[in-house]
Amino acid sequence: MSPVLLEAYEAVIGLEVHVQLATATKIFCGCSTAFGAAPNTQVCPVCLGHPGVLPVLNRAAVEAAVRFGLAVGATIRPASRFARKNYFYPDLPKGYQISQYESPVLAGGMVPVGTGSGAFTVPLHRAHLEEDAGKSMHPAFGGGRVSLIDLNRAGVPLLEVVTEPALDTPAGAHAFLVRMRQLVRYLGISDGNMEEGSLRCDANVSVRHRGSGELNPKTEIKNLNSFRHVEQALTWEIERQAGLLEDGGMSVQATRLWDEKTGRTRIMRTKEDADDYRYFPDPDLRPLVIDEALVREVAADLPELPWVRERRLEADYGLARTDALLLAGDRALAEYFERAAARCDPGRAAHWVTGEVLRALKEPGGSLESLPVTPEALGTLVTLVEKGTITGRIAKSVFATMVETGDDPQTIIAERGLTQVSDPKALSVAAREVLDAHPGPVAEYFGGKETTFQFFIGQVMRRTGGRANPDAARRALLRELEERKKEMEP
Repeated sequence: MSPVLLEAYEAVIGLEVHVQLATATKIFCGCSTAFGAAPNTQVCPVCLGHPGVLPVLNRAAVEAAVRFGLAVGATIRPASRFARKNYFYPDLPKGYQISQYESPVLAGGMVPVGTGSGAFTVPLHRAHLEEDAGKSMHPAFGGGRVSLIDLNRAGVPLLEVVTEPALDTPAGAHAFLVRMRQLVRYLGISDGNMEEGSLRCDANVSVRHRGSGELNPKTEIKNLNSFRHVEQALTWEIERQAGLLEDGGMSVQATRLWDEKTGRTRIMRTKEDADDYRYFPDPDLRPLVIDEALVREVAADLPELPWVRERRLEADYGLARTDALLLAGDRALAEYFERAAARCDPGRAAHWVTGEVLRALKEPGGSLESLPVTPEALGTLVTLVEKGTITGRIAKSVFATMVETGDDPQTIIAERGLTQVSDPKALSVAAREVLDAHPGPVAEYFGGKETTFQFFIGQVMRRTGGRANPDAARRALLRELEERKKEMEP
């Protein structure tokens, strides 16, 4: 559909984000939640739904929900309860899912997204605790395909965060999900890894004539395992629904799957209503009561939130917005920067962290936890450059050695004799040797080709093993050239 026709329509988008909580055990039993175990090895009678077993709520999951609620300013219900959501699916061993329906643990809240003129806020409708289902797989086998079930994930704790239908563009939905992943990582309640299923999203979208207050039937899109797929699927579905409206039709309420290969959504089933799930209070679980003492305990341990840190890095350290956003994007990276900046100029520290440090982390197996260079050692290295002890070029070589060995910068500099050469006499000798060795470029310089001077600088750096102080080398060359110019005068 052409952009002109799309201008006549607007999208109404709401997201359901499933956050796998980073607890050691499942939400209602003691089975491990570790990722990557052999199929069906992290199960027990409770998460398999055997007759006569009783679920016991995991306190850590409740604390994680409270932590999220405090961060987004949600109402934390003092009393909520679990319900059974009944439906049949092969990877749902009990035949129902324990979730929260009429009485969720969190209500409302807001998530700020972006900064500056492009900033917007996404209002939340609710967030509730629930257990995950298992995982269905359909590998090729014997010339066809078979269906296999891994129930390790059944019973893993989830916090389902439901936005209000307040988003209107696929790009906005993408930006919100990026912020959500950043937030849950800051809070330490999830690793937010979409590849491992720790953060999953279902997108609800409907299209209407621009300016209309009426909500048309929505489509729920599933099978979205990356932020890029969310944006692509919404873009396709908006165009599909707008095309139906343009032709005088109307989309029907349904669940559709995103097909990455075709770049389209396809029908999965007609959407069920809440009545189809036959919700009723779980008779095996008492109401969840959250007292003020627990809320105060969690609040006391709440970290600085990412949008607060972004503003503070700009204000306190005088960083450019792009640097502040990049550094605050990851809690551990921001903390690394601040510890380094305590030892040197903050602007230079930001330059090194967003440059050399991030490049080192892109290497196979790279992570801040495994990086041998401590932020204090980086701050010392930057200070040595500031003081003129070593050049910036040598500092990069020293940093590479620090990554390999974990040694401190002073030891590396001393062992390799890398101290910067600033002695005027030594640099004058080097300058004379360079000019004597390159009479052609000298003649070109005196003939008006001033760019040749950079060649001389490079040659002095080469003769000193890159250790020459650039400013001192420049002064030495200018003195030598001035002397030669005088000798050439009649």
